[in-house]
Amino acid sequence: MLSRTADHLFWMARYTERAENTARMLDVNVQTALMPQSAHAAEQNWRAMLGISELMQAFDDKYGLLTARDVLDFMVRDPDNPSSIVSCLTQARENARAVRGTLTTEVWETQNATYLELQNKLRSRLLERDPSQFFEWVKYRSHLSRGVTIGTMLKDEAFYFIRLGTFLERADNTARILDVKFHGTALNADASEPPEEESRRDFYYWAAILRSVSAFEIYRKVYRDVITPERVAELLMLRGDMPRSLLACLEEVVNNLQHVRNDVSANTERFAGRLHSELKFGDIHEILKDGLHDYLTQFLERIYELGNRVSRDFLVPLAA
Repeated sequence: MLSRTADHLFWMARYTERAENTARMLDVNVQTALMPQSAHAAEQNWRAMLGISELMQAFDDKYGLLTARDVLDFMVRDPDNPSSIVSCLTQARENARAVRGTLTTEVWETQNATYLELQNKLRSRLLERDPSQFFEWVKYRSHLSRGVTIGTMLKDEAFYFIRLGTFLERADNTARILDVKFHGTALNADASEPPEEESRRDFYYWAAILRSVSAFEIYRKVYRDVITPERVAELLMLRGDMPRSLLACLEEVVNNLQHVRNDVSANTERFAGRLHSELKFGDIHEILKDGLHDYLTQFLERIYELGNRVSRDFLVPLAA
């Protein structure tokens, strides 16, 4: 397969997945903003999300004073923000259009319809009226794109590059969503808060995190007990049977790399294999003892490096 074609397929999938996960992160903050909290705590939650997405400086340069309305506008509709939902779905559609002949009709029409419907959703001001419904629509369109791909595409190199892009992006975003919560907890710690109030607040925060990755029912089925930070971290990192966990994503990355391997990709496969093995044989207590934020920061750096290696070995190399 031509590297340019593989590149378009890979990034079509990454941008679609990125739009979904941006919607998931925003929905968490919208939901938690409804809970009783100080104005400072609410602002810090939004700042934590922008910070972990590496967009704090870009936001401050454009808006200065932080408001929830401006963050939503920046992260949803701002064409100058490459990670906004509008930018991601536009880029997903453009990448799909560039390789339309490689895709099935159903896959192309799903990508195109998503882009067109997005314009209608924004014009109807659904985001302002009911942000959670808007975010559910974004997630649904991503699910639809993935399902149509699995249901109609031949399992050849084109299919495997799409899947590779999906799971690299998902691993990155699951790590970010998890880190947003821990980072926000550290920022918002209040020593004067009664223990029972802190416990109640934490339950709703962790429940929101689990729902943001479609894992609330899974958590109840696996643990059948109270929600704790340790178990949430374990579920979203080390459980191979949890579809959005870091381990499940790396298993897919390793498997798909095997299907597209070439003469220069052995080192990239080894790099991915080591990262997968660390998660497969990892222990959540050791990770928490050493510091979850530090672990996730290092993980994100390695996922970024893995993406660069994939681009170098198979695709159009990323600009330096």
